[in-house]
Amino acid sequence: MSILSDTQIRELVEIRPFETAQKRPGRISYGVSSYGYDIRVGTKFKIFTPVSRSGGVTIVDPKAFSDDLFVEIDTAETGRDHIIIPPNSFALCETVEYISVPRDILVVCVGKSTYARCGLVLNVTPLEPEWRGKVTLEISNTTPLPAKIYANEGIGQLLFFKADMVCAVSYADKAGKYQDQGGLTLPKVD
Repeated sequence: MSILSDTQIRELVEIRPFETAQKRPGRISYGVSSYGYDIRVGTKFKIFTPVSRSGGVTIVDPKAFSDDLFVEIDTAETGRDHIIIPPNSFALCETVEYISVPRDILVVCVGKSTYARCGLVLNVTPLEPEWRGKVTLEISNTTPLPAKIYANEGIGQLLFFKADMVCAVSYADKAGKYQDQGGLTLPKVD
């Protein structure tokens, strides 16, 4: 297995929109990098709130995840360039970019150091061979203070690993439940 260079990423992986490497003063960087691609967080967010609107004690259950655990914010509608994640909470969001992974490539996402140095952690599961869609991201605020996340700016880096041979069963072959997701998708169990 080997990591792809910027040239190989452009040739082998579909990323839309695709941004080149360039300085963007006053913005958190995004676009192609030496051995990866820096993705942007979109404008749609679901910010976790520990109080259910239905009342009572709320339990986070991945088999019965409720949308009422979140406050929805679309920065494109509010005219703001950021959202605030409360202390010790998290937000779900989507990437600006649509990604289509080839059958012989595995993608791993890591957080950008700009946010990591502020106590913010990006969590994304690997994008398996032949996965397609916009990536749902989870951003955790591990600090005791509110934290800003800037829409349409860099949030994480995708690293692309090319296998020595094509996988036997791809995400598309398994008809994965998050295949072709068009944006922010809550957890689901089939």
